[in-house]
Amino acid sequence: MKKIIMGAVLALATVFIYKSCIDTAERGSALQESSTLIQQQIENVSKLIVTEGHFAEVYNYADSKELFGPLLTADKKALVVVNAEITIVYDLQQVDFEIDEAQKTLFVKRIPQPEIKINPDFEYYDVTADYLNPFEAADYNAIKRNVRNSLLKKVEASSLKQNAQNRLISELVQFLVLTKSMGWKMVHDEIPVVTREDLLIDHNILVD
Repeated sequence: MKKIIMGAVLALATVFIYKSCIDTAERGSALQESSTLIQQQIENVSKLIVTEGHFAEVYNYADSKELFGPLLTADKKALVVVNAEITIVYDLQQVDFEIDEAQKTLFVKRIPQPEIKINPDFEYYDVTADYLNPFEAADYNAIKRNVRNSLLKKVEASSLKQNAQNRLISELVQFLVLTKSMGWKMVHDEIPVVTREDLLIDHNILVD
């Protein structure tokens, strides 16, 4: 009788251990599959997000040089028409992330800053200069610098930056949807991401 009971106990223990091993293997396989899907999704959105805009600027440049005091000056001036193509770029290949299978969490550690690229086309009109105050390289550099600063202000006042960030968030939301669908969590800057609004980022723009 004792042998029968011992045999039954051993059989039950064997079944329990086997089932436990199977369940553990299945959980491990599911976690591995989930992390692989997340990795694939990240690779799918690892691309450049480019938002383009066109801006025009009319700039009047003037400079005076005093000769023998303020009573006599040598003047120069120019009318400059600028057409500029401006792009804001996010390089999502620079997203820094970590997949934690134990915590079933996608940690997004760093999202790349956007880069603004200004490609201006300058046309000069009505360029006049006194013999004693000629146009020099420094004048053209000053014009380009001033126009560039003016264009940056126009970009800040436009919807271009917001449009670029909206496109960025639309890509990042794909991570959120995927992690939620698998029962995982998404964390950015140590803050849980639950809704689209949690992904809003106020980036400083790098200018090129």
